[in-house]
Amino acid sequence: MGAALSFALPSKGRLQEQVAGFLDDAGLKPITAARDYRGTLSGEPGVEIKLMSSGEIAGALMAGDVHFGITGEDLIRETIADANHAVALLQPLGFGFADVVVAVPQAWIDVSTMAELDDVCTAFHARHKHRLRIATKYLSLTRGFFAAHGISDYRIVESLGATEGAPAAGVAEAIVDITTSGATLAANGLKVLNDGVILKSQAQLAASLKAQWSAPALEVAGRICARIAARELARNSYLLRGSFSPTDGRLRARFAQAGFCVIEGRDGAPLLLCRREELSRAVALLRTHGVRGAVAAERVDYVFDETNPPLARLLAAVKT
Repeated sequence: MGAALSFALPSKGRLQEQVAGFLDDAGLKPITAARDYRGTLSGEPGVEIKLMSSGEIAGALMAGDVHFGITGEDLIRETIADANHAVALLQPLGFGFADVVVAVPQAWIDVSTMAELDDVCTAFHARHKHRLRIATKYLSLTRGFFAAHGISDYRIVESLGATEGAPAAGVAEAIVDITTSGATLAANGLKVLNDGVILKSQAQLAASLKAQWSAPALEVAGRICARIAARELARNSYLLRGSFSPTDGRLRARFAQAGFCVIEGRDGAPLLLCRREELSRAVALLRTHGVRGAVAAERVDYVFDETNPPLARLLAAVKT
């Protein structure tokens, strides 16, 4: 019997390393043989791993050739014309960050917004009798963003190499490209327009809405989503140990009302679960309600909540 769920993962590069590390950390280690583009997922016999380039993953999701895929949101939005109806973004993964931006030469001191770029496009066409050139690999995202800003007096030059070098090479006047820090753009004499961020992208766990979602596939998907959600919640949470009484129902209720979760420890003593950013507020709340002595904040491997947000997103998308 074949695998219930197919899962496309990046086959090479920095993203491949990050994805493999992320899944391994969640207890879902990809297992593939050398030079083999198929494999399995540890602990999940119902999953077939398919290794592809990041761009191919977006195409496979669009076609319904795989159920799950991990790739950059920029590639999903660029490759799939109606991404919201073909793919469900289940979980941002916290790595692979890159902004898709509109950048122009720093020498254009009077151009800092898309409206001002529109004026430049109009003037450029009138003066040179041809449209201002935008070099990019992101043809669809560029067209959609420029149309949203009412800019039409330009033409796209498809970039096949280092896009940031196009203005200096004389093949384009401006560019649309990805950037992480902006340092490469600055080194090439370019600046990002103030309102020129097209997309703030990162790696996403995505589900194809074109794939055949059988009951076994959804069951496997639920287990994968639960592990990922539990690891993400644990990574961003602390368990607090203090000297408050496990029988103090009023104290438990107050913590629940404040947005914290009380968990029974092995010894019957309560543990307080809080988000990392809420640590100071949680300790202050303990002190306010009479908890004295040391309060220990512990990291945990997994926190399985009653809800499974990635699966809930998948089920909602599949039903519609």
